[in-house]
Amino acid sequence: MEEIHRAIQAMEADKTEEALQILQQYLPEADEEERFTITELYIQWGMLEEAKIILLELMQRYPKEAELKVMMSEIHIDLNEDEEAINLLNEFTPEDEGYLESLLQLADLYQSQGLFEVAEQKLLTAKQLEPNEAVIDFALGELAFSNGEYNKCIPFYENALHHQPVIADIEVATRLAEAYAAHGEFEKSLEYFEKVEEDNADVMFRYGFVAFQAMRNDIAIHVWERLIDDDPYYQSVYPLLAQAYESEGMPSEALEMAKKGLAKDEYNKELFHLAGTLSHKSGDKDSGYKYMREAVALDPGYKEAVLFLIENYKSDGDQESIIELINQLLSLGEEDPDYLFELAKAYEEEEDYNQALVHYQNAYPSLRNDDVFLKAYGYFLVEEGRMEEGKNVLKEYLAIEPSNTEVEEFISRLSEK
Repeated sequence: MEEIHRAIQAMEADKTEEALQILQQYLPEADEEERFTITELYIQWGMLEEAKIILLELMQRYPKEAELKVMMSEIHIDLNEDEEAINLLNEFTPEDEGYLESLLQLADLYQSQGLFEVAEQKLLTAKQLEPNEAVIDFALGELAFSNGEYNKCIPFYENALHHQPVIADIEVATRLAEAYAAHGEFEKSLEYFEKVEEDNADVMFRYGFVAFQAMRNDIAIHVWERLIDDDPYYQSVYPLLAQAYESEGMPSEALEMAKKGLAKDEYNKELFHLAGTLSHKSGDKDSGYKYMREAVALDPGYKEAVLFLIENYKSDGDQESIIELINQLLSLGEEDPDYLFELAKAYEEEEDYNQALVHYQNAYPSLRNDDVFLKAYGYFLVEEGRMEEGKNVLKEYLAIEPSNTEVEEFISRLSEK
């Protein structure tokens, strides 16, 4: 073992080539125990092909040694040699010492190949052998959860939690919380989130999000405030925490949180939109417009922000800003028919009827089944002296809204004239 210790010391000193050379030179005279130790070192150091060569030799000498087969199957798995691993693991029989472990590995392999029913059968066979083994219940829960069978995975997770709270560095309570949330049982989910002990940022975010979905803003605010204290750069939480504050009637805190989020992420269009909405609600229109224009500048296709600007410009009677905004969007390739309609109406308000007509005409092919558009366009055409065109458009409107007697009478009067 002296040479093996020398190799380990060399590797710990970052002398990789020297460590490997020592083992390679010593390997021909190493006994079987030492060869097994060298194999373990090769696996630990990522020298899987080298480990395979030694293992094959040992397996030939000891064909019934389960530990060797398990090690070899793990190497095959790490090298993405799934078929070789499956063939080797299927050699295990119920009488073999490593049979249970082989079933678990097979289940994992079949699951990775999308053979979920086969994977489940392997796990159920394992559960018959060891009905109280937490790892098996956890694996069955994971398989069901990955398939969206949330109701099915819950009993398995609960059995696992009863015997072992942490499996493979995962708190089983976290999985139960997620499963109940996915099943729509938010209150039950929150009970399990409360039991989670680890301060994992992602888990805390999900805890707050489930509380938010369950309209338990008090819990969401408490959890997310802790999360921001622990990790101020967890950017996803800022807009949601701001919304939670707003829902609780705390508009100033909501706006302050949106601003804090923007200080950490100046390219977050949702935060700009939220800050714009909150500022506008608080009476600070200038800041509201400023934030909302930033959102659109970041993403010209952000329709929600664009429509906010259009509607509020309309409320202010600011047709010029609508015209400027939409023309800018059109120049960037954002040719949304709703924008063309709004632009036509803005030009109409500004009494620039030629431009209004152009944009009504451009919007028509896309909005010919939109009753609001057809009514506005039809009346506009009549006002512009285009009687026949206007009548035809209004008839199209009536085909959608036949109960509007006012428009029907208007068309009759036009026909009489």
